[in-house]
Amino acid sequence: MESEPTNAAPDVGSRLNRDSAKVVWSWTRRLHFYLGLYFLLFIWLFSISGLVLNHGKWEFADYWPDREESTATRAIEVPTATGDLAVAKDLMRQLGLSGEVNRTERKGRGDEFAFQVGRPGHVFDVEANLATGRAEVKQIEVNVWGIMSALHHFTGVKIGEPEKRRDWWLTTVWIVAMDAIALGLIVLVASGLYLWYHLQHKRTLGLVALTAGTLCWGFFLFGLGFL
Repeated sequence: MESEPTNAAPDVGSRLNRDSAKVVWSWTRRLHFYLGLYFLLFIWLFSISGLVLNHGKWEFADYWPDREESTATRAIEVPTATGDLAVAKDLMRQLGLSGEVNRTERKGRGDEFAFQVGRPGHVFDVEANLATGRAEVKQIEVNVWGIMSALHHFTGVKIGEPEKRRDWWLTTVWIVAMDAIALGLIVLVASGLYLWYHLQHKRTLGLVALTAGTLCWGFFLFGLGFL
């Protein structure tokens, strides 16, 4: 009795490859879709605030003339902490302020202590007289355009000041969220490239767009250095 040739093994392998490709395609589409929805408002935030920063003469977005300022004098207890940041934190607790300590300064013989606290939408300038136990607090509040502008470059640290550390917990939360968004955008772009490559009827136009974007990116990243 002759045995019939069989190609079952290759068929099984081909079917498994096709099934695996379908699974990868399906999950990549889902990941691309839901990441895009999650990042939607964050992308709008940075896009709109970037436009506002680039076009500071737009009247509707010029938030500084519409700021609200107020000044109050409060009684304080002389902090027992040592170090300017610790003293500022103690005074913030007494005055009910929250935010990132931007700067500190001692005047005179050290009895006059000034510092600034900032958070998106609010700036507090504090002038404390440790000898008399009084502090003058000036508050500046801006509208939603000012908040968006602040969030665009809100990091809690400054270039050229390596000793500056984030000292407000919400700053750290914001930075972690921005790191997650940055990594997520990398995944979003990578999944977009994968989906584009597997759509053969869109490869030509996609290649044109990719090339144009690459040339523009290369000009600003490398080309400006030669001008």
